[in-house]
Amino acid sequence: MKKLSNMVFALVFTALVSQFTVAQGQAPVSKSQEQQKRDELRAAIQDICPVSGGKLGSMGKPIKVQVGKETIFLCCKGCIGKEIKPEHWATIHTNVARAQHICPVMKKELPKSPKWTLVEGQIVYVCCPPCTKKIAADPQTYLREVDQLYIEALDARKQNR
Repeated sequence: MKKLSNMVFALVFTALVSQFTVAQGQAPVSKSQEQQKRDELRAAIQDICPVSGGKLGSMGKPIKVQVGKETIFLCCKGCIGKEIKPEHWATIHTNVARAQHICPVMKKELPKSPKWTLVEGQIVYVCCPPCTKKIAADPQTYLREVDQLYIEALDARKQNR
């Protein structure tokens, strides 16, 4: 099962790597405090750079980039435009799913192979396909739900250290 999961992530990676662009390469835009907080949470949950495998934050502030329609973070400017390693990509998605662990719609544990949807560049895992329609109807509510799950996961991570 793990091999299949890694193969799926590798295929997704291969399909998306040609669309790798820098989200911050545009003119500076004033971010809302909510978006800044969301980016910090997402980088903390992602935990590693998809290129180097290094810990995010170890090389300064993580760099926000787009891979296809998905927003992720790199450890440094030196990783911009470099090949994303499939094993790091798979680890990142495992980190995100583990941190979320609950469907934000149904409020129940995610299955072993959860479905997912992209919401404003962020993967949101769900228990079943109908939940993706509910998220599409009210994305901000569910992004806030996922943010809260991330906060809880980070708090638990701190307590386990």
